[in-house]
Amino acid sequence: MRREEAFRGISKRLAVHYLENLGGELVAGEREDDAEAEVAGEDWTATLSAEKVSVAGSMKLTEVSVVFEGGEDTVEELVEKFTQKAMRAGG
Repeated sequence: MRREEAFRGISKRLAVHYLENLGGELVAGEREDDAEAEVAGEDWTATLSAEKVSVAGSMKLTEVSVVFEGGEDTVEELVEKFTQKAMRAGG
């Protein structure tokens, strides 16, 4: 299963940290906002990228895109847990 989600108000570095807390390990790329990264866990991978997006006038926020791949049940549970962590980050 493949599922893509976008999260605003968190950095890619923080998103990588959340995925590591959910059992993943950084296997490719960097934690910084300007590069792609890949985190892998048991039966799943997540590929992350970040970009600045305009939200109002000249105001910009970081938007982190995450492509989750793996078994259907695993991905559904991972996305749910990751989303809860990302929403607590605020923004």
